[in-house]
Amino acid sequence: MSVVETVAASVTVPGETIPRVELLPVAVELLRSLWHQYGPLMFHQSGGCCDGSSPMCFPAGDFLTSDQDVLLGRFDIAPPGGEPQVIDFWMSAEQFAYWSHTFLSVDVVKGRGSGFSVEAPEGVRFMIRSRLMETAAPFA
Repeated sequence: MSVVETVAASVTVPGETIPRVELLPVAVELLRSLWHQYGPLMFHQSGGCCDGSSPMCFPAGDFLTSDQDVLLGRFDIAPPGGEPQVIDFWMSAEQFAYWSHTFLSVDVVKGRGSGFSVEAPEGVRFMIRSRLMETAAPFA
């Protein structure tokens, strides 16, 4: 059995050179399991209150994005040597205006989040941990 590591997103924000978001190992493990159940996945981070401020995970395409959303990065959660399993991480443009100076880590905690996010039936929820952006890659 291989050790799961933190996965950094690719850089997708125009003009930037370092990642803005990462998946902690527990999130990678959960997402691999959810991918097996639901197929391709996506995240959307809105700016609402309560569950609306948690990252929501959906089957890819089930949440429609627009020019009012920012693609913060893409993760490939495939195990070494596996077929690509790419997950887009979106944030509302309005929320990005507030969080533009932060680096986000996607974690998993016990407890039920929104019934709309695919991890809800598992008794866990995704949670964002944030810190100030650095001028160099945060995990170098």
